[in-house]
Amino acid sequence: MSTLLNARAWDLVHQALESPGSLRGNLEELACGARLLDLGVKAQGSLEAGLLLSRACTSGLAEVSLEMGNIGSVNWPMVQVTTDFPVQACLLSQYAGWEIKTESYFAMGSGPMRANAGREELFQQLNYTEQSSNSVGILEADSLPNSEVVREIATKANVDPQNLILLVASTASLAGNLQINARVVETALHKLHELHFDVTRIVSATGIAPVSPVASNTLAAIGRTNDAILYGGQVTLYVQGDDESIEQIGPKVPSSASSDYGKPFEQTFRDVNCDFYQIDPMLFSPAQIVFQNIDTGQVHWFGETNEKLLKESFGIQEK
Repeated sequence: MSTLLNARAWDLVHQALESPGSLRGNLEELACGARLLDLGVKAQGSLEAGLLLSRACTSGLAEVSLEMGNIGSVNWPMVQVTTDFPVQACLLSQYAGWEIKTESYFAMGSGPMRANAGREELFQQLNYTEQSSNSVGILEADSLPNSEVVREIATKANVDPQNLILLVASTASLAGNLQINARVVETALHKLHELHFDVTRIVSATGIAPVSPVASNTLAAIGRTNDAILYGGQVTLYVQGDDESIEQIGPKVPSSASSDYGKPFEQTFRDVNCDFYQIDPMLFSPAQIVFQNIDTGQVHWFGETNEKLLKESFGIQEK
């Protein structure tokens, strides 16, 4: 992969700017010159907008699509994510590792603008940063940033504001909800990285998660989107190298390995007064992980989905 992450995302998003109405979005040019594409704050957004957010988050290095599956006897939409560049797509781009916080504004930032900023320890660990003149970022937020906030983002991302495009959606929106569900592979890679597994051994990845119902408020939305991955996410990783290290680390990877596993995430979140830092970080991973070793031909799998908790979280009542 020779093209910069920001360049890939810029080309992908730039096409969407020509017809934001087809996404039920709203495009605004701020006084600072940056462009803001609202896909789920004031704008209604759409499923297609959610797919765009997910593809932009991964800098166009992942195929993201909607498939039909089931939860129990109920037909249910699933989001499928597939990439042959898992580290670049998921850790260096998609991971929401940039906390944007001022006195009046808060958002979680993801997308390739993180690589341009290179502020997170993750980039030093993986030995990667970018110097792109154009940059794209995705904000998970309940409100739209003003010019002052965006100027600060542009400064930290080392670009002129007029060369910055930000896509924004609330978790409690059609598009924002979907793009979080599409982090199923990313959570697996991030968990493995935190467990000190050499993620460069992962050459390809695919994963699927149920699309959580859009919630009526942010707290419920945080609960449902997390539950979709924690209790319904399934990921297959194609890896190289030895099998012994996979067998050793594998049991620690699924969400069920965490002491906080076993109840809807909204309840877990409330129990710690909505402080993410009080939750066991080992909880944040898919329900099931399958490793296929392309060097040895061995298959290793760990964890399983939890249909009962998914139904409870999503409000599914069997008839």
